[in-house]
Amino acid sequence: MISNRQLFLQHLAQTSDAPLQLEIDKAEGIYMYDSNGKSYIDLISGVSVSNVGHRHPDVVNAIKNQVDKYMHLMVYGEYIQAPQVKYAELISNLLPNNLQSVYLVNSGSEAIEGALKLAKRYTGRSEIIACKNAYHGSTHGALSVMGNEEFKNSFRPLLPGIRFVEFNNEFDIELINSNTACVLIEPIQGEAGIRLPDKSYLSKLREKCTKTGTLLIFDEIQTGFGRTGELFAFMKYNVIPDIITIAKGMGGGMPIGAFIASKEMMGSLKSNPVLGHITTFGGHPVSCAAAIATLEIIQRENLIKGVKQKGDLFRANLKNKHIKEIRGEGLFMAVELDHFQRVKRVIDIAVKKGLVTDWFLFCDNAFRIAPPLIITNDQIIKACQILNESIDEAFIE
Repeated sequence: MISNRQLFLQHLAQTSDAPLQLEIDKAEGIYMYDSNGKSYIDLISGVSVSNVGHRHPDVVNAIKNQVDKYMHLMVYGEYIQAPQVKYAELISNLLPNNLQSVYLVNSGSEAIEGALKLAKRYTGRSEIIACKNAYHGSTHGALSVMGNEEFKNSFRPLLPGIRFVEFNNEFDIELINSNTACVLIEPIQGEAGIRLPDKSYLSKLREKCTKTGTLLIFDEIQTGFGRTGELFAFMKYNVIPDIITIAKGMGGGMPIGAFIASKEMMGSLKSNPVLGHITTFGGHPVSCAAAIATLEIIQRENLIKGVKQKGDLFRANLKNKHIKEIRGEGLFMAVELDHFQRVKRVIDIAVKKGLVTDWFLFCDNAFRIAPPLIITNDQIIKACQILNESIDEAFIE
């Protein structure tokens, strides 16, 4: 009989010539289990998705309860659906006063698309400024603001009127002017290899945007929901954006995203034209129920409080002469080695030892540490032991 592995290669569209091909049969907590029952520590959380762990029982129950009531009813924004309303209220209560209107979508890329449209519609301007080595998604608009030419060249033409600046370069801030609709930026760059903002960079960016009437959009899709030691990274730096995009860790494993702005700003999508932004499945009630449960878990279990200490524990136990640098905040880290081939060997060895990590799109000489926030101290020490062994073995010529 043909195996799932063969079917995977024959019928499922591939994104690379060398997929990991782990065949996962079950996942729970910080662990994934393959079809042979082997366990793997998930050190990347499905790329910052499973912040509360795989299959948290409260998330599972919320999903089951909502399925018993209803699933899809109507395109987003037409019916009053309790899961959507409750989630919007919950998240708004945790955000500043200018971030009180929530537009629910299906993913991070969709959140970026909506935020860019909103910025152009509200300001009446067309220029967008984004950062080099930024990643915001793979749909056409999100791809247009990706700060890496190699990933974009085969898909041109893309959106016009986009200018790229260097992250952390205060001189480039002067490029923002009265023609700029928005500046889109990750407060901590993710796929660039976890690059932190300099002390005054984000505040100076905020000042310039305010002065020129430019909207500041923070992409918090990877950094959100406690990963950096605050609910959102902008809270760590005390800089409030005009629009925020969220997804990944939002749904506890279910697909959901949102862009959030002021009620006045979001109201511009209602006219000229009417239905200025629409989505069929955005804010799916089952995903919203999972998102409610996820946010309540993060708050009730006080998961964010332990994030900094857990990040420090990783640093304290990743003592290896081959590590060049460890960058990051909380449980959002990059461990830099000498080159990609070495990182790839570490990843492959670690998988054999029962641990999953990966590299960054625009920083392939570093591997990622972004485990579920529920990871325990003992599990961190075990993960570090595997990583140290894997690094040592990868450096044996």
